[in-house]
Amino acid sequence: MALEYERDTVSAPIELMNFETRHVPGALKLSQEMAWPYRREDWEFAATVGQGLVLERAGEVIGTALWWNYGQAYATAGMIIVTASAQGGGYGSRLFNGLLEATDGRDVLLNSTEEGLTLYKRRGFTAWGTVLQHQGPLTAAVPPNIRDDIRPATDSDVASIQAFDERATGMPRSSMVAALADSGNVVVIERVGRVVGYAIARRFGRGYVVGPCAAESVQDARLLILAQLAKLHGQFVRVDVYAEHGLGDWLESVGLERVGYATAMLKGQRPVSDWPARMYALANQSFG
Repeated sequence: MALEYERDTVSAPIELMNFETRHVPGALKLSQEMAWPYRREDWEFAATVGQGLVLERAGEVIGTALWWNYGQAYATAGMIIVTASAQGGGYGSRLFNGLLEATDGRDVLLNSTEEGLTLYKRRGFTAWGTVLQHQGPLTAAVPPNIRDDIRPATDSDVASIQAFDERATGMPRSSMVAALADSGNVVVIERVGRVVGYAIARRFGRGYVVGPCAAESVQDARLLILAQLAKLHGQFVRVDVYAEHGLGDWLESVGLERVGYATAMLKGQRPVSDWPARMYALANQSFG
C-alpha cells in the first residue's frame, strides 16, 4: 500500500499557486533539504514582507520562489528552490517564469548560486558583482563602541533610516526597512544632526545576521558593523558583503570566515544610489 501511495503522489499534477502562510512548513522542509539554515521564523518573515509562488503536488510543497516589491520600478527575488526529486523536469523554469510575470515589468535583482547561473542567464539576467558570505562563532572580543557619533536608534529615527536606505540602494524600501528595524537592534551614525549610516543586527539562521549596513564610507561601515559585533560575543554571526568594497579580509581578521559567495545579477537597469551613500552589508541574499 505504501508503494502504491508513493506512485499516486509522484504522478499527481503539479500546480503553480501563490505562496500562503500554510506553505511555510513545506518551504522550511525544502530549505532543510538544501542545507540552508533558515528557521521557520525566517520563512514567515520573508513571506510577510514579500510575496511569492509555490509548486504544490498532492498538498506537498516541491518548489518556492519569493520576491520583494520596491516601488513601481524594482524588485528582488530569492528563496528559489525545487526539491531534488523534481529537478530536471522543467519545474524550475515554470516557477521562475511565473515569478518574472508576477513582478510586472520591474527591473529584478537577485543573488545566484553557481547552480542557478544558467537558468538566470537564459532569462536575460547579467552579472554585475559578487556577494561574499562570512560567518562563524564570534569568539574574538570586540571592544564596545565609545564614539559619540554612533548610538542606538530610536523610533524617531526610522524615517531618517528609511530615507538613507533609499539613497544607498536607489530603491524605495520603506516597508522592508521598517520591518527589519522592528525585528532587530539598530545603530546609527549621526553627524551634524543627520543620520549618515545605519546597521541592523537580528536573529536569523544559526544565530544572528548583521545587515543591512549602509554608510557613506567603508570606514563608517566598519564602525557600524563593529558596534553590532560588540554586542554579539559568543554568538554565531553572519555578514554578507559586496566584494567590491573590500570588507572581506577585514571580516576574516575579526574571526568571521568566508564560507561562500553568490553572483549579484539583474534583469533590466541597475538602481542608482545617491553617492556617497552605499549599501555594504545585506539583510540577506534574497532581500538585497
